[in-house]
Amino acid sequence: MTTILSLTSSFKFVVKENTPRRGAKRSEFINQYEPNKQKTFNSGRTFRFQSELSIGKTNLSRQMEDFVSYVESGSVEKALQLFDEMNERSSFLWNLIIRVLTNSGFFEEALDLYFRMSIEGTKADNFTFPFVIKACGGCLDHDVGRKIHSKLFKDGLDLDLHISNSLILMYAKLGCIGSAEKVFDEMPIRDLVSWNSMINGYIMISDGLASFMCVRKMQQYNMRPDRFTIMSTLHASSLVCSLPKGKEIHALTIKSKLECNPMVQTSLIDMYGKCGGMCYAERFFNMISQRHIASWNAMIRGYALNGRPLESFSCLRKMQENGCKPDNVSLINLLLSCSQVGSVLMGKTVHGYAIRMEFLSHIVLETALIDMYGKCGEPRLAELAFNRMHQRNLISRNTLIASLVQNGLYKDALKFFWDIWNDGLKPDAMTITGILPVYSEIAQLREGKQLHGYIVKSGFCSNTFVLNSLTYMYAKCGDLVSARDMFDGIFLKDVISWNTIIMAYAIHGYGEVSVKLFSKMKKMGIKPNASTFVSLLSSCSVSGMVEEGWKYFNSMKSEYGIDPDIEHYGCMLDLLGRVGDLNRAKQLITEMPLEPTSRIWGSLLAASRRHRDLEVAEFAAKKMLPLEHDNTGLYVLLSNLYAETGRWEDVKRIKSLMKSRGLTKTVGVTMVDVKGKTFRFTNEDRSHEHSHLIYDVLDIILKNPRGDLSKFKPIDLLRKMSKSTDRHSVRLARNSGWRFEDLSPFQNG
Repeated sequence: MTTILSLTSSFKFVVKENTPRRGAKRSEFINQYEPNKQKTFNSGRTFRFQSELSIGKTNLSRQMEDFVSYVESGSVEKALQLFDEMNERSSFLWNLIIRVLTNSGFFEEALDLYFRMSIEGTKADNFTFPFVIKACGGCLDHDVGRKIHSKLFKDGLDLDLHISNSLILMYAKLGCIGSAEKVFDEMPIRDLVSWNSMINGYIMISDGLASFMCVRKMQQYNMRPDRFTIMSTLHASSLVCSLPKGKEIHALTIKSKLECNPMVQTSLIDMYGKCGGMCYAERFFNMISQRHIASWNAMIRGYALNGRPLESFSCLRKMQENGCKPDNVSLINLLLSCSQVGSVLMGKTVHGYAIRMEFLSHIVLETALIDMYGKCGEPRLAELAFNRMHQRNLISRNTLIASLVQNGLYKDALKFFWDIWNDGLKPDAMTITGILPVYSEIAQLREGKQLHGYIVKSGFCSNTFVLNSLTYMYAKCGDLVSARDMFDGIFLKDVISWNTIIMAYAIHGYGEVSVKLFSKMKKMGIKPNASTFVSLLSSCSVSGMVEEGWKYFNSMKSEYGIDPDIEHYGCMLDLLGRVGDLNRAKQLITEMPLEPTSRIWGSLLAASRRHRDLEVAEFAAKKMLPLEHDNTGLYVLLSNLYAETGRWEDVKRIKSLMKSRGLTKTVGVTMVDVKGKTFRFTNEDRSHEHSHLIYDVLDIILKNPRGDLSKFKPIDLLRKMSKSTDRHSVRLARNSGWRFEDLSPFQNG
């Protein structure tokens, strides 16, 4: 009989019986299966291996003892050096070295050793593959992961309990939740780890609802939850932001007698903070007799997430008074507070403290600094923090890309995106969701479709976040049909999915469709949030649906308990301005409980210009000037309105005022994509090498009114002031596109 040996921390061998032999047939495997009572190795991690040593050999050689000691202590470099010096290497030794590399985060090196093991003729067994599979998930190697799975099926090892559990987590990390479900469903026997792996798999793709369904199914099979189940389910409550669900899990925690576990306590506080129940978090925190630093950090994070940054810093002070010193996590949570309020000064204070305490070698803290500077409107400081990092990973790169995109630095974001490829890394789901808005904003549909192809190839099509981003990208690029296809393909639609498709139809002027989608969203049981009403009110605005707009605006507080903010008032002003009800718009500004911002006055100014109401325009401009005295758009808008009403002296006055303040009119830029190349044009642009031919085409079109496909409407009054729109950048770009498409000499641009 083949024997299984368990390695304990004292390096003693214990023989286990009744374990299925390697390479057993699938039916034989099921019949022989018996749950293993495994010893723990190195901080509770379970490790079993098949010995190729004889039963009678009870003592390890000195070299092997040293090797095992290095493995247990995590001394990777010494273990590798000693491993290379060994003349004979059994599968046991290969398993050990692959294990230590995987658990230390050296995933690619672990895979390299696995392939080297095969080349040298040592057969991998069912104790090798869990670590190899974990390495595939760690380095996001989809292709190798699939090949390993195929080999397992061929060798009859795919039904091994530990291997199946590892496969579930690997596929979840790769975003292939369908494959993870298939592995789970085909398992002949499932233990608690199997269920926890599946629950965690759903959490990895941010599908909290599926996690809850999995927990219910687990209970139907009479599986009792452990602390890992509770912690995962609390995380799922945070994902769907469901306070009632969180309370339900809290009750299950008490019933399972796990409430005193420090890790569970931290998860409970974290859940209440993320679900907006800080009063419950405070109550539970005060009940804890022995508070550890993790629970303090959870409270600091809770205050940060709920827009109470000062209380975050106050909680830190209380923590220090109780004898707990701040760690990296404490500072990361404080940086989140700074990001929430957009205070770069507070962020720099935390940054300075981190430097003084020598915390900046921590990659997560450095990544949090990048995020903070990005959200505080300092993208160059974010880039500087990234360049000073001691070590960079995919998450830090994703954070920098998101920071650059948030601040409109699209070209820089694309550069760092391509650097990911050049550095041999593979973009993950967060990379994709971070970079897709770039293609939306610069309307590069062709490149967006190429990225869509990568998403399909990489198996991210089941990721709701990715599909939401694709929906938005197609909508912004003018392809509403593809946007709807993406939305319809989302298996579990969240509130962001609905918000995105409602806004997509609003962008294209289909307000009635947006309203119908909102009704369908409510029937599906999805609770709208503040962003939903921004999309909905924008839909009413573009379609001029005044009654519907007021109906939804008034229902925000009465039906959903959502207080309208500046964006919602801005949408209502856009709606009233579109239909010309400027008096009601002024009244709304007067009655609103919030302090009007430049966004509010800008909406009123734009509406007054559209309806040529000079009195209201001057009123709005006077209110807006103290808020944004350097906004060139304000001066240009007012100047154009004066020109349209024939007040040329006021036009000269505005231009003189701009000149005295050192302001210049922002140059209009239009880009056109022709055969994969992007061309950039400004008004009266003659920088292009074929500009004379482009102007020839433009002259021909202007002489033939029926051939003028441009929607641009020149204003007669501006023509009189020698500001002809015939050579507007939009016309130049469009004509260049026609010219390059039709004439072969220019097809290569």
